Amino acid sequence: MSALPARMTAIAIRTPGGPEVLCPEERPVPMPGPGEILVRVEAAGVNRPDVMQRKGLYPPPPGASDIPGLEIAGQVAAIGPGVTRWAEGDRVMALVSGGGYAEYCVAHESHALPVPPNMAATEAAAVPETLFTVWHNLFERGGLKAGETALVHGGSSGIGTMAIQLAKAFGARIVVTAGSAGKCEACLRLGADVAVNYREQDFVAATKAATDGAGAAVILDMVGGDYIERNYEAAAVEGRIVQIAFQGSPKATVDFRRIMLKRLHHTGSTLRSRSIADKAAIVLAAEHAVWPLLASARVRPVMDRTFPFAEAPAAHARMESSEHIGKIVLAV
Repeated sequence: MSALPARMTAIAIRTPGGPEVLCPEERPVPMPGPGEILVRVEAAGVNRPDVMQRKGLYPPPPGASDIPGLEIAGQVAAIGPGVTRWAEGDRVMALVSGGGYAEYCVAHESHALPVPPNMAATEAAAVPETLFTVWHNLFERGGLKAGETALVHGGSSGIGTMAIQLAKAFGARIVVTAGSAGKCEACLRLGADVAVNYREQDFVAATKAATDGAGAAVILDMVGGDYIERNYEAAAVEGRIVQIAFQGSPKATVDFRRIMLKRLHHTGSTLRSRSIADKAAIVLAAEHAVWPLLASARVRPVMDRTFPFAEAPAAHARMESSEHIGKIVLAV
């Protein structure tokens, strides 16, 4: 093992609050345990769960680092006992349960993928959380197939921009919602078939119009609240609604008769708290299906802005402004 420093700089959450509570802090360099790798972090993705954690609304699962950051890219600096796939110096992107906003971060070997040769670390750090979330929820849980139509809310987000590209790559049609004309235009340029400005248009009517009245086969929703009942209206017979977040409200008053009349399936999932084996299965499936698309640049993360590591508060402020299109990343 190459010599490692004893200490590192991490971006910690001083106390729950606004972006200003993010501050640099010295921490011990973590050591990889059995089946784990230590990554010298070059870039870390910024995600909505990081913002929720900073506010005190999304505590880390048991055993996870209190440092925010759920996706990283960099070089393997050390390997733990039993690791067979990776060696020191390998370039990897990895899904982590926390600890990404740091100079070094531990990841499970089965939650990492090789960085394509033509991809920068800042791009690679924008991939894992969004790719694995979209793959598992839109394709594994939602069962999206070629020829079907998906409705994805938040089309200009990191999740939405990845969903557009994957849906098109696998032969599906996609309708998205977004909050401005500029965001809708960006989604259409990326490949969306229909982009609905939810501030001016009814996404239920637009989805039905785009599907000759049939509705969407799969709906990926991160809003919740009154969108739940409207999703039931927008869904096709035998439609699948997959819940991945509640940026609106986790509660709603819903007429559930549509579930029976349309034979709908409403499911959902989280990623961070899943078991090592669960995540490994998702990563493996995504590697087989999607990594070749990344390597050939047919699918690429849409990049909004990259902030220097020390400007994590500005990165969080950018995310909370909801003005971003695509991914926000910290360069370590």
